[in-house]
Amino acid sequence: MLSPLQQRLLNDFQRDFPLSARPYQDIAEQLGVTEQAVLAAFAELNARHYISRIGPVIRPNQIGASTLVAMAVPADELQAVADLVSAYPEVNHNYEREHHFNLWFVLIAADAAHLQAVLDDIEQHTGYTALSLPLVQEFFIDLGFPLDLAHA
Repeated sequence: MLSPLQQRLLNDFQRDFPLSARPYQDIAEQLGVTEQAVLAAFAELNARHYISRIGPVIRPNQIGASTLVAMAVPADELQAVADLVSAYPEVNHNYEREHHFNLWFVLIAADAAHLQAVLDDIEQHTGYTALSLPLVQEFFIDLGFPLDLAHA
């Protein structure tokens, strides 16, 4: 069960997150609560895996370098490899697909050399080839969704 504050944080701040020196204080003022209450609510949401990060969505390759990566991993090793991949701070997210290439993830780094070094490291530690699929044509998909708070 989500608290009313957690519901508001999840629903109202998917976009237009305050860009200021004290964004959580700005949110607190908008919602009529303390900054500590906002921080505690986000911490609880993170601990419960309702959120994984708070940060901007930046167009690919505007800052640094990025690529989509696909790997073919045996089903019985998929979770272990996904966990290893997720441990890299350069990995934005990963997910399973029903395909020969069944593990996909987005990799972001400061520059192309660092990106390649992380790809090489992932291959070395997993034993599987990481197929880099750099962006050719950009499509924007808005990943903000209004939440049905009545059933939260």
